[in-house]
Amino acid sequence: MNDVTWPPVSVIMPIRNEAAFIERSLGAVLAQDYPADRLHVMVVDGMSDDGTREMVERMAQGRSNLCLLDNPRRVMPSAANIGIQQAQGEVIVLVGGHTVIAPDYIRRCVNALAITDAACVGGVMNTVGQNDVAQSIALAQASFFGVGDASFRIGTETAKYVDTVAFGAYRRHVFNEIGLFDEELVRNQDDEFNYRLRAAGGKIWLDPAIRSTYYARATLRSLWRQYFQYGYWKVRVFQKVPGSARFRHGVPPLFALAVVGGLLPAIAVPAWRPAYLGGLAFYLLVNLIVSISIAARHGWSHLPRLPLVFAVLHLAYGIGFWAGMVRFGPPWRKVAYDRT
Repeated sequence: MNDVTWPPVSVIMPIRNEAAFIERSLGAVLAQDYPADRLHVMVVDGMSDDGTREMVERMAQGRSNLCLLDNPRRVMPSAANIGIQQAQGEVIVLVGGHTVIAPDYIRRCVNALAITDAACVGGVMNTVGQNDVAQSIALAQASFFGVGDASFRIGTETAKYVDTVAFGAYRRHVFNEIGLFDEELVRNQDDEFNYRLRAAGGKIWLDPAIRSTYYARATLRSLWRQYFQYGYWKVRVFQKVPGSARFRHGVPPLFALAVVGGLLPAIAVPAWRPAYLGGLAFYLLVNLIVSISIAARHGWSHLPRLPLVFAVLHLAYGIGFWAGMVRFGPPWRKVAYDRT
């Protein structure tokens, strides 16, 4: 290895209250097979109060390439921007606190940037769970029926250019050219940034050899909250990046509208009940077929939970989207703002 082949890399970890995961996630970053003297790790903490900060401080003892920074705003985009503004590396890698990257993650990202013309590279995220509910959630989040055609979630066998990736490795000049992350967006800020990157002519490369493990939410309540926020903030992304909407983005809102919005009319107007019940029965049938298919491959114990998990994914996102429209207006309304 030499300085020309292995450029300096800055790893940014935006976290808050990750005591249950930080030793694994940060430990995986520190255990990379990349030269330690070319790797600088910044943990940007949103003022954790669960012992996370103390864990990071212990892990930083005796290490000159690890530092802990404060994020008073406590949201991910502001944490990422704090790290980016202090980063010195030619490559900047974002890693989540719920994520364990493979030992060769950074090396493969740097190699992919070197052999492609991509401005950002990433890989496939293997979603796992720590309890029975989380394992079922992980299976649903890795399926097309659950999350659509996002290759970094459902997997792919071939490397290719994509719309977005999770935990991307970016060339440093990207942030100088198109600005930082949008700090208004509590969720979906990486989607918005990557849409903006592609609009400026940048490319995003996904290599399935670049792998990470993501720990799914452990309860249906926390999953609902997560996907409600995804749907809610997606409205704002569409307003800020016109043309970024895809057909799959509109399916959960329409589903939620049909299920929730159609309930009272179906009760009040008997003639509408067959259509309402028929549509609901069709969804439940497809849901059940997909759930049986997944359970047959991964264990029948998941079958009682999977239909409910899928319903939470779809309804939470869809209802969140409508709530976002109430807050921000229609998704086609253009919003001008300063991204710097």
